[in-house]
Formats: sequence, structure tokens, C-alpha cells
Amino acid sequence: MSRPSVSPLRDPLAELAPLVRRTRFAAAEPPTLEEHGSREWLVTNGLGGYASGTVIGALTRRFHGLLVAALPSPLGRMMLLTHLEERLTFRDGTRDWLGLHGTTGQLAQADAGRHLEEFRLEAGLPVWRYVVNGAVIEKILLMPHGQNTVHVTYRLLAGPRRVRLSLRPMVAFRPHEAPVDRSPVDGYTVSARGQRIEVTAEEQQPPLRLVLHAASGGFVFDDQAIRDVRYLVEERRGYDYAGPLWSPGRFRTDLTRGAAVTVIASAEPWDILAAVNPDEARTMERARRARLLGLADPAVRTGVGAELVLAADQFLMTPISRTHDQVRAEAGGGRARSVVAGYHWFTDWGRDTMISLEGLTLCTGRVTEARDILRTFAYHVRDGLIPNMFPEGGQEGLYHTADATLWFFHAIDRYLRRTNDDLLLRELLPTLRRIVAAHREGTRFGIGVDPADGLLRQGADGYQLTWMDAKVDGWVVTPRRGKAVEINALWYNAVRLLAGWLQISGDEDEAHALEAHAAHVRASFNARFWNPEAAHLFDVIDGETGADAACRPNQLFAISLRHPVLDPQHWDDVLAAVRRDLLTPVGLRSLSPAHPDYKRQYFGDLRTRDAAYHQGTVWSWLIGPFVDAWLARHPDDRAGARRFIEPCLAHLDEGCIGSVSEIFDAEPPYAPRGCIAQAWGVAEWLRVLARTGN
Repeated sequence: MSRPSVSPLRDPLAELAPLVRRTRFAAAEPPTLEEHGSREWLVTNGLGGYASGTVIGALTRRFHGLLVAALPSPLGRMMLLTHLEERLTFRDGTRDWLGLHGTTGQLAQADAGRHLEEFRLEAGLPVWRYVVNGAVIEKILLMPHGQNTVHVTYRLLAGPRRVRLSLRPMVAFRPHEAPVDRSPVDGYTVSARGQRIEVTAEEQQPPLRLVLHAASGGFVFDDQAIRDVRYLVEERRGYDYAGPLWSPGRFRTDLTRGAAVTVIASAEPWDILAAVNPDEARTMERARRARLLGLADPAVRTGVGAELVLAADQFLMTPISRTHDQVRAEAGGGRARSVVAGYHWFTDWGRDTMISLEGLTLCTGRVTEARDILRTFAYHVRDGLIPNMFPEGGQEGLYHTADATLWFFHAIDRYLRRTNDDLLLRELLPTLRRIVAAHREGTRFGIGVDPADGLLRQGADGYQLTWMDAKVDGWVVTPRRGKAVEINALWYNAVRLLAGWLQISGDEDEAHALEAHAAHVRASFNARFWNPEAAHLFDVIDGETGADAACRPNQLFAISLRHPVLDPQHWDDVLAAVRRDLLTPVGLRSLSPAHPDYKRQYFGDLRTRDAAYHQGTVWSWLIGPFVDAWLARHPDDRAGARRFIEPCLAHLDEGCIGSVSEIFDAEPPYAPRGCIAQAWGVAEWLRVLARTGN
């Protein structure tokens, strides 16, 4: 009898082999700070912590460092280790620096990349290849998932058989968003046991633990300070831009062919660091990333889609600083989960989380995490509102938002359509009913239904309540008080969704009452928001100066949501106006160039930037609702819809390599600005690829 044929087991790590995004540099023209200083990389740890820097190794932002640890409240995220100063000594006594190094009390930022031959992302992880005096050296960085730990590994690939390597850790203990001059240059306590080094600054902070994994070597105590490190991007953005760094000494070891040298830096206890060696950590992390691709929608398991699946992973996190959330979630059989809105400076924001949920979790097959996120935010509902955001290191949210709660309904709908999770629906229904009731009765910040037309109005002095939320020095740039177009599109959608869920649950009387209210909203919306002179929707009605006729992308939500409020007879006109005035190769402008308040560029100090934030600046995430609106009007034109996202994908080689910037200048060359990696940008680009894929 012949044996049945058995298919060989597929190696999950093989899926990662093609996922390489590579940049090579000519030896005669090494990368410069001017040309490549704006290209950055990011690695995260699933807790909100991260490592990040420029491709060439220069420190240009206060957020650039090898270990930014996410710590329990009230600390939040803390910068601990900025970089390793890497010195090579060859057999003939020649010395050279691999990358960034100090000279005469300064950092030689301009020379940081002079030996860099190649930078690449391998399955989202950064790899540098240097050629120095004939030696070819590779450096790899990863953060073990769920740990405030970073591994930096060096390998000698070619050239001499042995090179002496000196690694000096440079530290800067401060909150990651604090001015750079907050870093101390004295008061550190350093202790050592064998290869294990501990650096402590203050009692309430955990120590920075450092250890060398190498066949030989040791640590030399030799403290040094650099007192005037200048951060170019901070200077351009109008912030304090000069501050100190300090080092307790340096590791010394030999690089030999075939043997890796790894420095581990961590805020975790020693027993956690001892549990997994560097080789195991790398294998485990690659296997974890392969599993993420295996879970994802088939349309995004390869190519650019797969890169965005791995980029999406950077934003999903356990809010470690909020211990109350963790306790409550675990008591209910789940986990506290949330979404970092953007790196480097954003925490988790309600609006961003709900808009991003489908792309980050449902398109990537991470439905359990989607459920946990929804439950986490449901607990924080107060007076019919979910939090706008959670402050760094805080336990409770801030609630100044009129739309985040309405996006909550949208996210729940997308989750239920994917999972049919009736248990979660039953769990959330009482909360959803209270939310709608609170909006109809009136709640915080002037948010409430106008009984005359059923439309939702909002506004309070000093607050920016819609997603167009720029505010500086008490100046709310785009207050949009009154009845905003997207708020009412979302309100209609939420009421219709709740009515449908109540119908399923058997509460037909309340469902019919809500359907009647929705019909009132729809009639009022179409009667009052349509602007026949401009052939598109008003952005705000009943505002402080009447109706605002500005052409903005907000009107798309009247078409793009599950229950579109706008009469289909106007869809073509809205799409034409948005396509003509707002569509760009990287997203949608926030204001038509024809408007007198239009700003071409997002640049300068904080006040100048915020004045442009929603006054023309292009937003990456808005390509998602544009494609949704296009497909609502042209449901069979997936190929045409895909053409709107394809020009965007070239951006993955600029800004934060392999990720999506928050915003762009409104005019060519559409320079990336704002956060280098934004959750809803990644989520919406990924979702559009999945929706329009084969």
C-alpha cells in the first residue's frame, strides 16, 4: 500500500524573505544630514514604548533614542538611552567611528552616515550595513514584544578577521516629550555585577539596565558628558533644541566573523532579560511577524500590503500606565488594549482609535484585540462621551470631543460585520443607548440635538471639538461651532446603527422611534446643508458667522458611512468638488486652494504650523473615506478606486520608512510633516488596499 502524499510544512519565516525595503549609498557620496536627515525609522514594543532615529544615525528630534520605555503612571514614556557611540580599532592601531560620535564636547551629526553603505528594513526591522577600513559590519535593532527592552546586534561580515569594538551608551533620563535640556548630567548612580550595568537617576524611576552578550569583553567605567547636543528638527519647530547627554563608560569587545555581539538595554528586571538570549529573541520576533501576516486579509499578505500590516502592529498596545484598565479587563476575561494615535508624541486618542480600528485590527485578522479595544473605551464613557485622549502617564481621559463617540458606533459596526459577535453587542447595548440619549438631551461642551431640526450642534469657548482641532495659546484655529457636516453625518449613521441593533435585540418600539428621528435628521440635513451655488455641502451651518461654504473633505462622510445621510442626487457633485480641489497623490487637502485662508505649507514654529494644520494641509487618512465615497457611487469600480491609493505608496520610502506620515504640505512636492507614523494613515491605506485588492 502506498503512503498518502503529505504536503511539506510551510516555513512561516519564508513569508518575510521578500519584505525588504532597501536604500544603498555610494561610497563616493555617503549620505548627508541635509539629504537624508528627514528619513527616519521606528520600532515599537506593544506597550507604547519605542526606538526611533534617522536612517543615518543623527539625532534631530527630542524623541530620537534607542530606548523610550513605557512606564506605569505617573511616569508615562521616558527617554533612557539615546544611542551607542561605536568606535572601531583595527590591528594596525587605526581607529574610526562607525556612526554618530562625540568630538570636542559636541556630536558630529553631519558625519553620522559617512561609512553607511546601506539601510534596509527587513520585515519592518532596521538593518544598517557599514564599510569602514575594509571591514563590512552589519547592525540590527529589535525590541522584544511586550518589553521595555532593546537589542542592538553587530556582526562582522567581511574584511579583517577581528576588529576591536567599543560601545559607549549615551543616556538622557527625561520624559520623552520634555525639553532636551531636562536631561541631567550628574546625580546618576552606576553599579556593576560582571557584565551587568545599572544606571539610576531618581528613586521613582526604574534603572536602565545594560548588558553585553559577547564571547569576551567587559565594561570600563569612564563617565563623560556632552553638554550641548543640538537637535535640528526641534530648532526648526521652534522648541528648545540644545541639551546634554551623559555616559557611565563603555563596553569593550572583539568583533569576529561568524559571531554576533549584542548590547541589551532595558527597564525590565534582570530575570526577564535572562529569559531569552539575543538569538532566540530575533527568531521569536521574526516568527511573531510571520504570524501577523498569516492572520491578515489575503489581499494584504504580500508586497506593500504586508509592509503596512507590519506597520499597523506598531500602533496596537497595552496601556501599561493605566493599571485600572488592566485590572478591569482581566476581571472580565479580556485584556486592556488601545491604539497609539501617532509617533512620536501622541498617546491613545478616542477618535483616532475608532477610525483606525478596522484597518489596524480587522484587516489584519486581530479581531480579539479589536473587541478588547472597544471594551476598554466603553468603560470610559462619561455623560455619553468616550475620551478624546488619555494624557501621558494618566489614568483618566479627557472628553473634549464631539465626534469620537460617534466614530465609536462606526467602529462597533465594522467589528460586528466582520465577527457577528452578538455577545459583545449585548454587552455594549446599554452603553450605546445611554450615549444616544445623552446626545438627544444635551451633554458636555454644548453637544446636543436641536429639537427644531434634529441636527447635532456642538461648541464651547476655548475648545476644539471636531477632528479639525488645532489650538495654540488659547486660539482655536478652526472652531467650527454650530452644526458641522461630518458630525451630523456621523450622528445620522449612529442613530440608524443603534436602531438596527435594537431591532435585532427585540426592542422594536425604541428602534422605530430612532428610525423616525433618523428620518427627521436626514430631511433636515439635505434641506439645510446642500449649497446649490457651490454645488457641494456647507461645512458648518448655524455657526457663529452663519453658514460656512468652505470646500473641505468633511462632506465626504455624508456619502462614505454605512448609512449615508446625503441624497444620492448630490453624490456626483460632491465627489467632483473634492476630486477637483482636495485630492492629491498622498491624501486630501483639508481646505480648497481657492479659499482665502488656504495655506500651502505646514512649516515653522508652533503657531505658524497650527495655523496651517487644517487650512490646506494634506491628511493621509482621508484617502480612505474618499475611496469609500467613490465605491458607494461606483460599486463595481474597484480598479478605479485602487488608482487613488497607488500614488500614495511611493511615500513608504520617505519620512518614516515603511510607514505613513500624519500630514503633508498642500502643494508639490508634498513634503511629509507632523508625526512620522500615524495610526489612521496606516490603517486607512491598508484598508483601501484590502478593499480594492484582487
